[in-house]
Amino acid sequence: MTTTHADAGLRRGAALFHGLADRNRLSIIRHLADEERRVVDLTQALGLAQGTVSGHLACLRDCGLIVGRPEGRQMFYSIAHPELMDLLGAAEQLLALTGESVDLCPIYGPADPLSESRPDAPTTKERAL
Repeated sequence: MTTTHADAGLRRGAALFHGLADRNRLSIIRHLADEERRVVDLTQALGLAQGTVSGHLACLRDCGLIVGRPEGRQMFYSIAHPELMDLLGAAEQLLALTGESVDLCPIYGPADPLSESRPDAPTTKERAL
């Protein structure tokens, strides 16, 4: 039997990993690992629309994973906690150990996570939950 405290911890952990479960957000984090950046820097580096980058930054900021530092009319974003990079490094090590198993996962394995060509693939609405 789990306790309420354990359930809260599981919810927070699931929310953390859900926030990281997007290629664009992971790419943003990768760029912020080197140095702080502005939205315009990220849009150019990633080839994404300003609104898309801003939305992902808001998600990461709301999760407490990044912080913004205003300077004049600009906002410079950076990693809030260096432990995030440790977590992602551990994930990369785990992925190296699992080989292609993660890619072959019947639910989340397709190269294109938005692909709904398989009958058992989560729908767009299910992935948003």
